Amino acid sequence: MSKPSRPSEPMDPACLACLRLGWTMIAVFLVGGLVLESFHFVKLPFYEDSRLRRELWTLAHAHGTLLGAINVIFALTAARHMSEGARRARAAALLRFGAPLVPVGFFLGGFGAAEGDPSLFVVLVPIGGGLCAVAVAMLARDLLRPRTE
Repeated sequence: MSKPSRPSEPMDPACLACLRLGWTMIAVFLVGGLVLESFHFVKLPFYEDSRLRRELWTLAHAHGTLLGAINVIFALTAARHMSEGARRARAAALLRFGAPLVPVGFFLGGFGAAEGDPSLFVVLVPIGGGLCAVAVAMLARDLLRPRTE
């Protein structure tokens, strides 16, 4: 069995932080999806009796997993294609802060929710989504910019 290859140079700390957060979010929210499925299996009344709670928690699971994957993709892409270190660090910080807010907002929105209205915590969703959108737009802008090498 051969040794795994090592990258030729260490990854930027901001990108490494996104990579770590991304894989952590994927692991946490995939397990969360299994927990939600077990709630269905045992017909847990706390979960089954609230359509809104089921929907919000399903959204938390799906968005958490997806935003974890976006963090991984961002880390691998930004490390190679965002040449300005300060800009890369700002974009990575926006993504790392915004990504967890979305699923946390959905999840907490399911607690204390009246049938039809989520709790006030759901306001975290658009805040987190906006921060993620800015970070991804910063990366996209750098990718669209002609490279001078």
